[in-house]
Amino acid sequence: MTTNSYSNENLTLVVGSTGKTGRRVVSRLENLGTPVRHGSRQAAIPFDWEDRSTWAPVLSDVKAAYVTYHPDLAVPGAREDIVEFTRLAVEAGVERLVLLSGRGEPAAQHCERIVAESGLTWTVVRASWFLQNFSEGFMLDQILGGTVAIPAGRVLEPLIDAEDIADVAVAALVGSDLENRVVEVTGPRLMTIADAIGEIAAATGREIAFIDIGHEEFLASMREVGVPAAYVDLLDYLFREVMDGRNASLATGVREALGREPRDLGDYIESTLASGVWAGEVVS
Repeated sequence: MTTNSYSNENLTLVVGSTGKTGRRVVSRLENLGTPVRHGSRQAAIPFDWEDRSTWAPVLSDVKAAYVTYHPDLAVPGAREDIVEFTRLAVEAGVERLVLLSGRGEPAAQHCERIVAESGLTWTVVRASWFLQNFSEGFMLDQILGGTVAIPAGRVLEPLIDAEDIADVAVAALVGSDLENRVVEVTGPRLMTIADAIGEIAAATGREIAFIDIGHEEFLASMREVGVPAAYVDLLDYLFREVMDGRNASLATGVREALGREPRDLGDYIESTLASGVWAGEVVS
């Protein structure tokens, strides 16, 4: 049950409703029969983080909101945006905010505190790196091209499936067990990016090389293929400061929130193979 009408009440707003986790949250809420308002530039009532005039209209009649910030809570200006969005949410009568945050990002934690101190019922879902970066993110073209070149070294990361993040977010939106707490979510095991690429290559039958490229060379390669400057800056930050081993530990948030273990890389590979996204022609 999706709606963008002002006449509806008790709506759940999904900010970033076309994103990796947002579209999964929308699907789950609709399956539960929850009235959903899309928060995206393309929606009937458009939402754009870069245009504050669009924020108040989408909050009208909203009782709960799932909030993802584009491109990341750690970028300059994010704190000020979250302050204003939260203020407008309180003013509009929103009762509950569920914020997606990044694990190991001090700047993101400043934004978490803004939501936690808002007076609203809140949940922060603090997540590790998404497995979907291999199939819906910047590494997909590299996988299809046969070479993944990123400055990841041998850093261990507990990569998480966005399906698990969506399940936890929905549990926070519709229930009370996760109120007023940070839920830190990771996958079930530590691995390097090279490990993950090796398992994807074996499952797909593709020859996929992994190259631990230098940081500056990586950024130059992203610019060369036309990656927007703001996203290049984000990748610079993530690989320089976050992918430094600080997240080389497992968290129990998925089990605590859902009563089950998080999905493993193998589960993700199986479902992604079924989607056909890795069956494209090799990019030269």
